[in-house]
Amino acid sequence: MALLLALTAGAFGAVRAPAAHAAGGWWEPAARPAPDSQINVTGAPFTGTDADGNVRGFVDAHNHLMSNEGFGGRIICGATFSEKGAADALKDCPEHYPDGALALFENVTGGADGHHDPVGWPTFKDWPAHDSLSHQQDYYAWVERAWRGGQRVLVNDLVTNGLLCSIYPFKDRSCDEMTAIRLEAQKSYDLQAYIDRMYGGPGKGWFRIVTDSAQARQVIEQGKLAVVLGVETSEPFGCKQILDIAQCNEGDIDRGLDELYKLGVRSMFLCHKFDNALCGVRFDEGTIGVAVNAGQFLSTGTFWKTEKCAGPQHDNPIGLPTAQAASLLPKGVQIPTYAGDAQCNTRGLTRLGEYAVRGMMQRHMMLEVDHMSVKAADRAFELLESQAYPGVISSHSWMDLQWTERLYRLGGFAAQYAHSAEGFVAEAHRTEALRDRYRVGYGYGTDLNGVGGWPGPVGEDAPNAVHYPFRTADGGSVVDRQVTGDRTWDYNKDGMAHDGLVPDWIEQMRLSGGQDVVDDLMHGAQSYLDTWKATEGHRPGTDLAAGRAAAASSSEWSLFTSYRPDRAVDGDRGTRWASGWSDDQWLQVDLGSLRTVNRVTLDWERAYGREYRIELSADGSTWHTAWSTAAGNGGIDTAFFDPAPARYVRVHGVKRATGWGYSLYEVGVFGP
Repeated sequence: MALLLALTAGAFGAVRAPAAHAAGGWWEPAARPAPDSQINVTGAPFTGTDADGNVRGFVDAHNHLMSNEGFGGRIICGATFSEKGAADALKDCPEHYPDGALALFENVTGGADGHHDPVGWPTFKDWPAHDSLSHQQDYYAWVERAWRGGQRVLVNDLVTNGLLCSIYPFKDRSCDEMTAIRLEAQKSYDLQAYIDRMYGGPGKGWFRIVTDSAQARQVIEQGKLAVVLGVETSEPFGCKQILDIAQCNEGDIDRGLDELYKLGVRSMFLCHKFDNALCGVRFDEGTIGVAVNAGQFLSTGTFWKTEKCAGPQHDNPIGLPTAQAASLLPKGVQIPTYAGDAQCNTRGLTRLGEYAVRGMMQRHMMLEVDHMSVKAADRAFELLESQAYPGVISSHSWMDLQWTERLYRLGGFAAQYAHSAEGFVAEAHRTEALRDRYRVGYGYGTDLNGVGGWPGPVGEDAPNAVHYPFRTADGGSVVDRQVTGDRTWDYNKDGMAHDGLVPDWIEQMRLSGGQDVVDDLMHGAQSYLDTWKATEGHRPGTDLAAGRAAAASSSEWSLFTSYRPDRAVDGDRGTRWASGWSDDQWLQVDLGSLRTVNRVTLDWERAYGREYRIELSADGSTWHTAWSTAAGNGGIDTAFFDPAPARYVRVHGVKRATGWGYSLYEVGVFGP
């Protein structure tokens, strides 16, 4: 059970399209099932674009509509919809009856004191609740209320965990992760069809699964909800590792990416909770981290390994071993302790992980870097930067925050976990200057149905208590207390118990001094589309150095292989140039003619440069420095500089980082 706990871990310009409709307009279904949840929002959803042609609306960048179908089918109780109606969808798992005593997951995660009222519809005495981690929070009508409150993009991350499924005693289906992902994707399309039927037929509902940015823009302009499919799972494509041995290969990755793309998936995580064959994970913190580490052992046969961090970024600190976590393990196996100054996962992005990242770029998919270890995320950023690839997402506050600008510089999109209104506003203000500099909007990741815990009630007398009814951020709709069955929800008393209370949370954010934050959130839909469109339109630049003549100040001699300078421009990462073992060394490439260049990529071997510069020349004799650094850290370095004409490009080493010389697998030169 300890492992179960650990795994849970304003004014917007003139509108181009008409925004006013008569009551009972297109946003109201022709035939909603009865009885059903109320929406309790009046007024037409805003449509069209602002005076600058930008779409408007909030982005939930991390939600799990269908997680009740994952984890063996009995971790999240209740369904997003049912053809039999609300009473069938919003019911508890059978083992929770009659008093919740066997609701093992609910009880160990603190949502109850060992017992709860299992009855959902129509009374909802004990669930859903902000601290109940095992009950449905994304019933379709609650999602509808979030949409009516201004949400225009929702990323539906298909999710499961094979180990959690296998150790949980109640299940009614396979624990295979890819089988669960396929089912959740199908159920998402089934939900779209279910809503369409309420509105008169295919394509008429407000819930639209989109597979490209143009389609998403069209949906948002119509005032509807653009739903993007993502994947967050521990063993994508079966790529787990056992005793450090990968259980997949490049063919599995290609087939897996192709299958997911065909299903409509456009963003994904490569690792989650446990190290796998693709990458090391960002540790869970404290005692939860200890229990997840026990799960890591049960899943992979190895515990996490840590090392001193190479830079200021670090993974979360793992707590001290506990008896609870130890009880999960075979007799004689002990959970390790870790030095306080060694907070980074030794495991980064593996060779197969790099292959997967490149495969995602080839398919124009967006990479989620949350949950990657610092070492893995750094390498992923290096790969993306080497291709100037904008498709990078941080959807719920798990990326090291010091890399936010690195993400924005590429053209990526960031969202914050749905913390308390005050906490969310404080963190949003911390990064506000960056958003202003890069002219981007903001998002939130609710992680609903994701077993995380959500903002609790503040009380009716709190300074930022929500006063009902209130107007949505665009000013066009009125939101009252939400009613489902016999239960009336009040955000001040209930917190974020389900997705329908997201508009109330955003109103509390405004009341907490966050009008500027709400404005940035309203710009989120356009920023998300900007990242997606740039990802789709990305084309690998032409490497002007490929196959060109190269020269060097020296080349290391070897009896067994050649380290000639041309080995750094032959397109083969199995070969390399290596210099003599002294500081002042250089490698230069003749581009054949005068070209305009603005980017140089360096794929270093272990012998990398600590201090070096990029020099340009038109004639091979007169040089000027286009870029320099005294803080090289190896891996893949990408030097961006203002476009300049050059025929010759030189990498000039000033100071080595090791006792060897300088060694480069590949040097790439690119133009604007």
